[in-house]
Amino acid sequence: MTTLANESLKFETLHLFQEYRTSGNTKLRNQIMELNVGLVRKESHHWVGQCLESYEDLVQVGCLGLLRAIERFNVEKGSAFSSFAIPYIRGEIQHYLRDKGYCVRIPRRWLELGQQAATETKNFQARFNRQPTESEVAQILEISLSELRDIKLALQNREPISLDIKVDQDGDSLTNLGDCLADADYHSFQLSQEDQIRLQQAMGQLEERTRNVLEFVFLHDLTQRETADQLGISVITVSRRLKKGLKVLQNSLMAEVF
Repeated sequence: MTTLANESLKFETLHLFQEYRTSGNTKLRNQIMELNVGLVRKESHHWVGQCLESYEDLVQVGCLGLLRAIERFNVEKGSAFSSFAIPYIRGEIQHYLRDKGYCVRIPRRWLELGQQAATETKNFQARFNRQPTESEVAQILEISLSELRDIKLALQNREPISLDIKVDQDGDSLTNLGDCLADADYHSFQLSQEDQIRLQQAMGQLEERTRNVLEFVFLHDLTQRETADQLGISVITVSRRLKKGLKVLQNSLMAEVF
């Protein structure tokens, strides 16, 4: 009986497709959808146990995939519409689940335990008229208390928090969360500025000719030969003043640190 029903559905679907391609009547397209909505229900049943979305939502999304398949199906190729439509239905559901997915991916076992914990908590409350403790929930689930806490923490933090959210900073005024966070780039810039000030102060302790040599070599990227030509001294003198100047700077900066 099932084989005969499938053959009848296939024949009726192909007949409607031929008429729909000729007339473009949306009523014919809707009839094709009604005849093949079982494909959507079957695929939705497959995915409903693997996500937190409702069966009804998955059916609605799957119907969009079915509609895409109807618009792209070519009767002349001779393939069965069901085989052609299932990848479209499945793809639409998968894209929906991907877009609806959380930023932080949690192991499936933890998702299942989280759902069980919620169910067991409700059952416990109905039976004993009080909220169970974490230890009692962990004992019911046969897991450790630390793992239960890790699961709860993971489920609570799988969605990102907006930096625009208002927080109570001083008890009197509200400010954005983003304004309360330290800026690592700005911190690095501040350190760089402080180093520059310290370096300038150390350079001020050098005699003018030695300071000029260091500036030409390290700030203006001149070679020792080019520096010698600029200052009218020998390359050997440039080399000596470099060593002397670097030694003075090193001692001065190290003294500030300690």
